[in-house]
Amino acid sequence: MTRSDDAPGPAPSVTENDLWLMSYYRSSEINGALFFGRVARTIRGPLVVDVTHHFSDEANHASYWTQCIDALDLRPIRQSRSYQDRYMEAVGVPANLMEVMAITQVFEKRVIGQYRLQQRYSGTHPLVRGTIEKIMLDERWHVKYVREALESMAGEYGRDTIEQTLTRYTAADEEVYAATLAEFGERIAFLSETDARHPG
Repeated sequence: MTRSDDAPGPAPSVTENDLWLMSYYRSSEINGALFFGRVARTIRGPLVVDVTHHFSDEANHASYWTQCIDALDLRPIRQSRSYQDRYMEAVGVPANLMEVMAITQVFEKRVIGQYRLQQRYSGTHPLVRGTIEKIMLDERWHVKYVREALESMAGEYGRDTIEQTLTRYTAADEEVYAATLAEFGERIAFLSETDARHPG
């Protein structure tokens, strides 16, 4: 019996670099949960529901990556520092809720861009792809509610101040991403073929 042309082929193998990247995602989500847990514990006012929901999402995402790695019969690779650690080193701890929202907006856009890059990569394992698809449902909401929160803060902080803060954090994000590539670029070089196929 021959296999139909439209029948799915074997799943791509999972390399050590794949596992490293999944572990890095997992570590980043854990740190995101810890960060938003602290914010949720101290925040007052109308954003308390959304921020607490965000904290819950980040914890769930860490669980999704842990389950994905386990389903592949693998164990996470320990990470010394997460992406958020590098952020705090570059810009310091946010001083107020507006800065929390601003740094979150910039970071979530980076996360979405990275996950989209991985989704477009032809060698992404179906379990990894499915995990990203689940997470992306939440990530799009994160960007939406944070954008709306920043818009609502214009009266208190001023639009110019908010835009300047976003510009500052965007520059820091580009610096952090460049430093991450310089240190771990060989770990994610397998995704570079996606850039060639999908410029921009």
